[in-house]
Amino acid sequence: MKAPPTVKEGPRANEEITVPFVQLIDDSGSNIGRVPIERAIELAEAAGLDLVEIAPNNDPPVCKIMDHGKYKYQAQKKAAEARKKQKTVEVKEIKMRPNIDTHDYEVKMRSVKRFFEEGDKVKLTMRFRGREMAHQELGLEVLNKVRDEVAEIAKVEAEPKLEGRQMIMVLAPR
Repeated sequence: MKAPPTVKEGPRANEEITVPFVQLIDDSGSNIGRVPIERAIELAEAAGLDLVEIAPNNDPPVCKIMDHGKYKYQAQKKAAEARKKQKTVEVKEIKMRPNIDTHDYEVKMRSVKRFFEEGDKVKLTMRFRGREMAHQELGLEVLNKVRDEVAEIAKVEAEPKLEGRQMIMVLAPR
């Protein structure tokens, strides 16, 4: 069985560039123009640098004379910086019961609002025990009350639905 071809990461450089002509930019950043690939590689070697393909989809492809290792290093640093700034959205869970007291409800609502300010999603779980299963409408009323209270800062991602002995609703920040 034949192994799949290896896919090279990053832009092509020097002899990997197979087109007959390239749009060449020298190491100082000035545009030299349309040049045969052999001439472009000669100019890069004369400067002691590499010929790196910057825009492969152009016609002809744009190539620049630069240090390939340094270019790859800079691209790697830029990608790491982008990953560092990325915010991962967590799903925080708040558990309630259908006959929750007003003070307990207010404490939970403060937590819910804090989670939305931090940019996290909130999964509200309404637990039913024993005879509470016969009065699921009470749990649904509490979940609807939560939805109405946070309507301006959050949107419903998953409507309340019953799964076994618990009713679940997911809210996401706007």
